[in-house]
Amino acid sequence: MDELRRIDLNLLLTLHALLIERHVTRASIRLHKSQPAVSHSLAQLREHFNDQLLIRRDGYMALTAKAQALIIPLEAALLSLNGLLGETNFNPETARARLRLSLSDYAAKTILPSVVRRVRAEAPGLELAISQASREAMNAQLADGELDLALGIFPDTPEEIMVENLFPDQFVSVADQAAIPVDRTLTLDEWLDRPHVMLALRPDANDEIEKTLSAKGLRRSIALALPHWTAAVEMIEGTDLILTIASRALISMDRFPNLHCFEPPLELPRISYQQAWHVRKDADPALKWLRRCFVECGQRSVHR
Repeated sequence: MDELRRIDLNLLLTLHALLIERHVTRASIRLHKSQPAVSHSLAQLREHFNDQLLIRRDGYMALTAKAQALIIPLEAALLSLNGLLGETNFNPETARARLRLSLSDYAAKTILPSVVRRVRAEAPGLELAISQASREAMNAQLADGELDLALGIFPDTPEEIMVENLFPDQFVSVADQAAIPVDRTLTLDEWLDRPHVMLALRPDANDEIEKTLSAKGLRRSIALALPHWTAAVEMIEGTDLILTIASRALISMDRFPNLHCFEPPLELPRISYQQAWHVRKDADPALKWLRRCFVECGQRSVHR
C-alpha cells in the first residue's frame, strides 16, 4: 500500500490514456482535459516510474519497454477498481468511455447500424473506435489490450479469450444468371471449375470454405481475393465469377436483378457469428453493456 500513497490515482487514468493513444493531444481529448494538464501529468509519471514512457521516434510517439510492460497490469488494475467502485451504479446515460472494436464490413452492414442507434439513444457518451483485422490479428490485439471487443467467427481461441454467439448464418453462392445453366444449378465439379471470389483479409487465408474443401480433398479456383464483403457482390454482375458468402450480407440483392443466389453443391458449415473479448475485461461495465447490445440486436435480427 505504500506505493499507492506515493501517487495520485488520477495519474493512473492519464497513464492509461497515454499508453493507449500514444499521443498527448489525443490522450487529453480522451480524458476531457487540457493538453498542458496531460503534459504535466506525463512529467509526473516519468518521474514516478523513472522512465520516459513515451519517446519520439521517426515522427511519432512510441512506448518504451517499461511502458509496454505496464499496459496489461495497469488495465487490469483500473478495471478492478472501476468494478469495485462503480459497476453496480453503471448508468449508460451518463457513462463516458471509448471502446475499441474490430469487425468486418459484414458486421458493419448486418448488426452495427442497430447497435449504433441504440448507443446514440441510450449511451451517447460511449465512443466506438472501429478497425478491421484478420481473425489472428484480432486475437493478438485482444490479448495485448489494443482491442476491447472483436466481432467475427472464432472457432479456435486462446483460453483467455471469451466468446459469445450473436446470431447464426449460412453460406450461399451468387452468380450472374447469364453465366449459369438455364436450370440455375451447378454440379459440384462445375462449381469447383468456375472462377471464384474469396472473401478474406489475406489472399492465403484458410477460411471455413477452404477448410471444408481441403477436408474433402477438393480445391476451388480463386480468381479474385478481396476483403470487402459489400464490394464483392458488385464484382459478380456481368462476369463468370462465383461468390460464396454469408447470406445476411445479401440484404440489398434487389439492386442486382441479374444475379442469382443458390445453395452451394456441397455441405458447408453453418456460421455462428460471435463477439470476443479478453477475460480481464469481462467485468468492464461499459463493455458489458455494449456486449449486451450486440446480443440483443443480433437476436432481434434473427426474428425479423
